Amino acid sequence: MQISLLDRKALVTGASRGIGRAIALGLAGAGADVVLVATNEALLSEVAGEIEALGRQALVRPVDLRDGEAVTAMVKEVSKTLGGLDIVVNNAGITADNLLMRTKEADWSRVLDVNLSGAFRVTKAATRALLKSKHGRLINISSVVGLTGNAGQSSYAASKAGLIGFTKSLAQEFSSRGVTANCVAPGFIETDMTAALTEEQQAMICERIPLGRVGSVGEIAAACVFLASDQAAYLTGTVLRIDGGLSM
Repeated sequence: MQISLLDRKALVTGASRGIGRAIALGLAGAGADVVLVATNEALLSEVAGEIEALGRQALVRPVDLRDGEAVTAMVKEVSKTLGGLDIVVNNAGITADNLLMRTKEADWSRVLDVNLSGAFRVTKAATRALLKSKHGRLINISSVVGLTGNAGQSSYAASKAGLIGFTKSLAQEFSSRGVTANCVAPGFIETDMTAALTEEQQAMICERIPLGRVGSVGEIAAACVFLASDQAAYLTGTVLRIDGGLSM
């Protein structure tokens, strides 16, 4: 099945590395122009160069998602520059892992502010453009820990579970205009975070996964490209778990 997103306009947060970078490149590879959002401008510029090499337009926008005014202004500006937005991918996320009794309130608030409230700010600012699009797609990157929980990750799990409820609510709000809203819930994916684990730790993780391996960022990106496509027009309010069977 050949997927085409030719001339669609996409915005991806957390696009400077890992899953977000792969999603941005995947969307561009299918024909979309992409707004790249993160805080590291240098890394965003590298991704922009790769997208432009594919013949697509890339806009670099270094923005802190905790700054509501900056987010709103950025989304308004890029939507005007590109002539609209068709696809929004809320991928940006941080962790502050610790047992609850050792978790500082400032760390809890920071994780929720970026992972959940950041998605709220971006989506709210982009809603008008999505509703005007004939191909409006909202894709939120949650996590299997938002479904299962995980010891030492109460703040991260809460933020990712919140994204699922947020997505399902927006699926109902947007449906009358043909705009879909879906979640992707990755399991253990090969990123900088997992690369920092020892071989023993990685082996222990793989033992818990029915398919016996960690996933790749490309597998997450491929799912997002599908969800952004016309082929997924009848799919909304769904949580797509890509975890090798870990959470089944």
